[in-house]
Amino acid sequence: MIEEDEITILLSDLFELYGYDFTNYSKASLKRRILRLCSLDKFPSFAELRYRIKSDPTYLQRFVEEITVNVTEMFRDPQFYKTLRTEVLPSLGSKPFIRIWHAGCSTGEEVYSMAILLKESNLLHKSLLYATDLNPTVLEKARKGIFPLQHLKQYSENYILSGGIQDFSSYYTAHYGQVKFREELSEKMIFSTHNLVSDRSFNEFDLILCRNVLIYFDKDLQETVLRLFDESLGSLGYLALGSKETLKFSSVAAQYRQLNREKIWRKIH
Repeated sequence: MIEEDEITILLSDLFELYGYDFTNYSKASLKRRILRLCSLDKFPSFAELRYRIKSDPTYLQRFVEEITVNVTEMFRDPQFYKTLRTEVLPSLGSKPFIRIWHAGCSTGEEVYSMAILLKESNLLHKSLLYATDLNPTVLEKARKGIFPLQHLKQYSENYILSGGIQDFSSYYTAHYGQVKFREELSEKMIFSTHNLVSDRSFNEFDLILCRNVLIYFDKDLQETVLRLFDESLGSLGYLALGSKETLKFSSVAAQYRQLNREKIWRKIH
């Protein structure tokens, strides 16, 4: 069993030694993930886990990977993507250039989903997708655009439900149990590490997607991140959050209007 004050000590180590700031992450979520890691890697005590993290920078990479949540899929929540396809992209289509930020992009499935939507809306040629995450390991996977073939049946079904109009297999080549997505999609993507806790705005965007990341933050950090997104969104830009996330109680809520029942808001001020 790990006590809350032990988690606080560990978070302090991470910040002082490596600059990772998890102090405003949900304590309950962190505790679950640390306990799971102790079980997976067979640490007999908290002290041994702490010693390993402090003395072995290579183990830190594994720790960060386990603590940050990397659950994602292509065209996740197809109705959400249908709304992007029918309501958001037509509105952005009149712009001479479209900048989109996927914050907390994990292994990149949602970034490739967006590139496919843009391609089918004839907007990919004038778009740039910035994909960022705290974790450099998952970014490297995203950059390669290679995913396990076993997930493609689900992804294809999601794509069709989202209003997809092509044969989904035309977007990738399959080889030895893996698929690689077309270069035409990835050449419009820029992958970079970015820490939502400590890093600032780095561009002005027309659409920001950060889905199922805020649920792991406490209320204060959620507010900080929503203000960062507000600073980063251009006039009449769109912000998309996860199914259990909302702008409603934030200090920036009055500046946005929600689109139908999807978790997409448009900046109106």
